Amino acid sequence: MFEQLGRFVVRRARLILIVSVLALIAGGVVGATAFGKMQSAGQDDPNAESSLAADRLTDEFGADTDYVFLIRAEQGSVDSGAAADFGRDLARRLAGDDRLTNVVSYWDTGSPAMRSTDGTAAVVLAGNVETDPGKQDKIAEAIIDEYGADVPAATVRIGGLSATFSAVGAQIGKDLGLAEGIAVPLIMVLLVLAFGNVVAALLTLVVGGIAILGTFTELAILGSVTDVSIYAVNLTTALGLGLAVDYGLLMVSRFRERRAAGETPQDSIAGAVATAGRTIAFSAATVMAALSSLVIFPQYFLRSFAYAGIGVVAIAATAAVITLPALISVLGVRAEAWKVPGVRGIRGEATPFWANVAGFAMRRPALAGIPVVAVLLLAAAPLLGVQFGTPDDRVLPTSLEVRQVGDAMRTEFGGGDANALSVVTTSGVAAGPVSEYARALSRVEHVTQVDSSAGTFVAGEQRGTSPADARFARPDAQRLTVLTDLDRNSTEARDLVDRVRAVPAPDGTRTLVGGEVAGLRDSLSSIGERLPIVLGWILLTTFVLLFLFTGSVVQPLRALLSNALSLAATLGLMVFVFQDGHLSGLLGFTPAPLDVSMLLLLFCITFGLSMDYEVFVISRIKEMHDRGASTVEAVTEGLARTGRLVTTAAALISISFLAFVISDVRFIQFFGLGAGLAILIDATLVRGVLVPVTMRLLGRAAWFAPQPLRVVHSRLGLAEA
Repeated sequence: MFEQLGRFVVRRARLILIVSVLALIAGGVVGATAFGKMQSAGQDDPNAESSLAADRLTDEFGADTDYVFLIRAEQGSVDSGAAADFGRDLARRLAGDDRLTNVVSYWDTGSPAMRSTDGTAAVVLAGNVETDPGKQDKIAEAIIDEYGADVPAATVRIGGLSATFSAVGAQIGKDLGLAEGIAVPLIMVLLVLAFGNVVAALLTLVVGGIAILGTFTELAILGSVTDVSIYAVNLTTALGLGLAVDYGLLMVSRFRERRAAGETPQDSIAGAVATAGRTIAFSAATVMAALSSLVIFPQYFLRSFAYAGIGVVAIAATAAVITLPALISVLGVRAEAWKVPGVRGIRGEATPFWANVAGFAMRRPALAGIPVVAVLLLAAAPLLGVQFGTPDDRVLPTSLEVRQVGDAMRTEFGGGDANALSVVTTSGVAAGPVSEYARALSRVEHVTQVDSSAGTFVAGEQRGTSPADARFARPDAQRLTVLTDLDRNSTEARDLVDRVRAVPAPDGTRTLVGGEVAGLRDSLSSIGERLPIVLGWILLTTFVLLFLFTGSVVQPLRALLSNALSLAATLGLMVFVFQDGHLSGLLGFTPAPLDVSMLLLLFCITFGLSMDYEVFVISRIKEMHDRGASTVEAVTEGLARTGRLVTTAAALISISFLAFVISDVRFIQFFGLGAGLAILIDATLVRGVLVPVTMRLLGRAAWFAPQPLRVVHSRLGLAEA
């Protein structure tokens, strides 16, 4: 099949290029609309109780605290003088703004929770009228510009959920441009050195451009019919560039190898597609299989990475197997133009260094393998203490205003309402039952206070009437705010959610418990329930694809075990850095428990890319084995011919990910550093050492398959050669 495809590419090269150019233009036009259709939320399970509670609260009471306006007196207290006058005037203006709802001011309620402990600052809270997350970011920018002006008597700083999302989106946009400004020129320079000429490097970047613009087009179309996360853009650019490098290096090196063997240019192109094309197809299939598992999760944040990842892998592979050979065919000898003097470039020949590494590892498997396994296990050890949390304004640097407001709420206002639980009834409830329910909630361990329309309750005792009844009562619903002294990211806080949900609701109604603590608890539960299915899908698809590629049942198991070890090491290092805080000063982030969604995303991405290199290496080893070489000879020769290719590709693709370390958003730094390290670990320690060690220990058993499966492979399997 791939040989026929190669012949077709040679015969119809110009037609393929015309179609590719038209597709590229269309992709640029349609893909440019993708950014206005994507959203900045999506980490919550829409069917979880916390999400249903949030929807109920929005329907009955309007939006909750989307904005926090922090007013700080320049002198004296916020309770008197010009600062108090300014605060009251700001609250009146906000209440009259038709873009805002549920405006609650300290100067109207006198609530102690809305005044700083030293009396120099107070807050006004407001919610969004607009419910479309795609439009909220623009509204947030306008709100901040309009109300963020200081006066001589007081300063105004604006924070809250909407301001945080707006700031994160704006920061990611800046970081993306900066990261690409660093990565693309650096990758271009290294590609020129890898190929030994400029034109071949440019052709590889063309593949990356096609993959990126094509995926933006896909996201634009999907964004019109379903929710898509804006963060999928980062994956698209990094993976598009990286896979273009991977596949481009493989295709060009195979072409050069066949040319060096004396084949005509046309036969070399067709042969490169027939051999490298199979490898690229299987590699792409394994990566897409890993990423497709993200569709199983209900959070559209994770599903968006599946949409982007599958699209960019498929388009990059198609461009590398069809468009790139067509370009080489049309350009002919000009594809080798603008050579770098003294640089030979990758040409597919055996590399003595990697032959020596493989030879040593196979002669001394214990001496080579034990230290590598020990290092990887040591790196994985911090994973045993992983903690999970939800991202908030602390993903941003302290220099940003929204972060400063969040820090002030945590240190001067007792944490604000970030740790609070929001309870809402599904129907109207009379004052008496509300009072008894609030009293029962206040007796739950670690509940410090319950605010309701019936008053404020502490430890089963009523301490006062509600300062703003309209915030808590509607004809068809009641809401209660449950305050706690527990940190929202702690295990105890998640246990508290279960205890609050266990308190019997008033007769005739049902209660829904929400808030950020409940959202984290429900997200972990939602992901945990589906994780066995995801892991099973990844293991099954990987096993089947590698079996079809190698004809062995042992090779997939070997690959899965070695990849699991390298992934555990990578995730352990991420706990060590981003949770425990090592390198926080250098990278400029605030240590915190890890976002489970980003951890899961990193796992799927790095697993897929690990299998990418697995296919690259094992394809050459199997080719040598099929030609009659012993296992030792096949591994040595296979690694000698792929070692430089894989490590060069890994170095280049890691640059596209590591460039995101310069981001000022912590979870983008997490993703960039984690993916970059995983690629480098896999391409060196795993492919260079563990593959030859395990192959040496397995010997002839490495190619074992039961007789019935050999029959299956003979009919369905595809080989490199």
